[in-house]
Amino acid sequence: MDLLVVGIDVSKDWLDVAVRPTGASFTFGRTAVGIDDLIARLNTLAPKMVAIEATGGFETVVAAGLAGAGLPVVVVNPAQVRAFAQALGKRAKADPIDAAVIAHFAEATRPKLRQLADKTTRLLANLVARRRQIVEMISAECQRARRMNDKRLTKSVARLRKALQKELAELDALIGDQIRGSAIWAEKQDLLASVPGIGKTIARTLIAELPELGSLDRRQIAALVGLAPWTRQSGQWRGKSFIGGGRKSVRSALFVGAMVAARYNPQLKSFRDKLVAAGKSKLVALVAVARKLTTILNAILRDRRPWQPNLA
Repeated sequence: MDLLVVGIDVSKDWLDVAVRPTGASFTFGRTAVGIDDLIARLNTLAPKMVAIEATGGFETVVAAGLAGAGLPVVVVNPAQVRAFAQALGKRAKADPIDAAVIAHFAEATRPKLRQLADKTTRLLANLVARRRQIVEMISAECQRARRMNDKRLTKSVARLRKALQKELAELDALIGDQIRGSAIWAEKQDLLASVPGIGKTIARTLIAELPELGSLDRRQIAALVGLAPWTRQSGQWRGKSFIGGGRKSVRSALFVGAMVAARYNPQLKSFRDKLVAAGKSKLVALVAVARKLTTILNAILRDRRPWQPNLA
């Protein structure tokens, strides 16, 4: 008998499910009862893999519920699934179609199953994500203030910024409590922050949103973050390499760290200057610094040894 693969397309209210190779499909509500019913149905099918498309956070509760029930869950990249659908000639956007495509994608590519983060790690990730949202709102209000001339509107922006700053301070305190409450996380934060250019905020983002750091090789971790170069070539033609995919929030944090390290970390500053002197653009050099920084951080957590300039 063929091994079963299940694809689940998650929306705000519904879970559309497709099974390969049988072609069966069904729908459940995205509620506690609906997830329990889905678990019961999947337990009777005993699938080899349950693939869920990442949908901006709606999939988190579903994936956690299925993984907690012992089902083999993998969260797949929506961009890869959409490219796969286009390769199959399926350009229509409809949830049942998506569920079938997700199942087909998982069956064809066999993505590696990864253990999902535990409840405490997910809480830290949510706190870090919320902090990022608050920072973005503060930045947006600062931009609005620069375009305003009316004093009443300026005061309105100031009041909101003050409230957001207070919320940001409270979130930082909550994140700090979470880190201090875990000896493992506290050790990781100290190790990561030992690298010039990496502060507590970036370290906490990496702990929460890149738990694989330290457990993969340098190529795998660069690809996971989205810093591995993609080469474009065909015959004699050679196009420019580019980066993309991966975890955008982690990559953004590492870019900030790379900008600081390129100025204040002697080893990485020298590395960056050599690339620029060789004719590389400043942006390409910064990407290379971010990739090298990722490799260094990965090795530091792997070996559990703080930053050592002579080994960088």
